[in-house]
Amino acid sequence: MDRLREMEVFVAIVDSGGFTSASDKLGLSTAAVSRALNSLEARTGAQLLARTTRSVRPTDAGIAYLDTCRQVLDAIAEAEANIGTYHAKPVGTLTISAPVLFGQRFVAPLINAFALRYPDISIQVVYADRTTRLLDEGVDIAIRIGHLGDSTTFAVPLGHVRRKTYASPAYLEAHGEPDHPRELTRHDCVSFTGVSNPLEWVFAAQGVRLPVRLQPRMIVDLAPAAIAAARDGVGITQLLSYQAIPEVLGRRLRPILAAFEPEAVPVSLLHVERRGASGKIRAFLEFATETLRMNTHLRCADGLRGRKTHGASTGIADAAAA
Repeated sequence: MDRLREMEVFVAIVDSGGFTSASDKLGLSTAAVSRALNSLEARTGAQLLARTTRSVRPTDAGIAYLDTCRQVLDAIAEAEANIGTYHAKPVGTLTISAPVLFGQRFVAPLINAFALRYPDISIQVVYADRTTRLLDEGVDIAIRIGHLGDSTTFAVPLGHVRRKTYASPAYLEAHGEPDHPRELTRHDCVSFTGVSNPLEWVFAAQGVRLPVRLQPRMIVDLAPAAIAAARDGVGITQLLSYQAIPEVLGRRLRPILAAFEPEAVPVSLLHVERRGASGKIRAFLEFATETLRMNTHLRCADGLRGRKTHGASTGIADAAAA
C-alpha cells in the first residue's frame, strides 16, 4: 500500500473512531486497515495510535502527524478538484440540519433556491432544536448555534446572535419590570431548554458572568412554545435574538434586562468533508454562506449589535459541535 493511502487510512481511523468504521468508510478489510497502520508506524518509527479494547486515540506523535497528513491529503484533493471535480455537475443526496425557527426563517428559502439551481441533487432536511452529530446521523451540513467542540467537523463562521430576555407588556404591567437579573427569582419564568439551562439563566455584569438560579413556572423544549407562553403573559422567557423578531416588531414582547446580556453566541455552518471532497457540499457552501453572512439578524457580535461586519473568512475548512 502506498504512502498516501496509508495516510488516508490513518486519518480515517482517527475521524471515524476505530478500525472497523475506517474499513467501512474506505471499502477495505479491517485486516488491510491494520496492516496499513502498522506499516505507517514502522516507517515513521513512532506509535501513532493508542489502542484499548474500548477506544482508539492518537498519541502526541499521532496528533502532530495527523495535521501533516490532513494538509497533504487536502492539497492533493484540491489539486484534483481544480483539474476536473470542481467543475463537475454536483449530484447525489445532501442532508442538511438546522434549528427549527432558524431553519424555517433563514435556511429553508436558501434550500428551496438551491434545489431549483441544482436539479440533480436530492435534499433531505432535518429541523431540530438539538445538537446534531454529523457523522453518527449521516448529516452532510448542519447549522450550529453555540460554541463549537467537535474536532471531527469543519466550521464556516456565519455570524452571531444574542441571548435576550423578553416579557409581554401585559405581564410587565401586572408584575413590574425587573431592574436586575437577581429579581427574576421573584417572577414567573418560562425556560426554553434550547437556549438556557432551565434552572439557571446566564447574564453578564460589567463583563463578568452572572448566573441566576430559577424555579421556572414552565419549561418547554420548543421555541414557539416559549414565545407563545411569554406572549400570553405566563412569564418572562429567554430566547435567541432572531427567535422573537415578529413578536418584538408587533410589540407583543419587549426586551428587558438589556444591560445584562451575556456574550454573543456564534452561528456556524458545519460539515465533515475537506475541501474538494464533495461537489454537492461545496456547491451548497458557496451558494449559502455569503447570503447567511449578510443576514442582519446574524450581525450581533459583541460591540457590533447589528452593524455591518467586514473581513470575515471565506475559507470552508476552518477546523472546529443548536
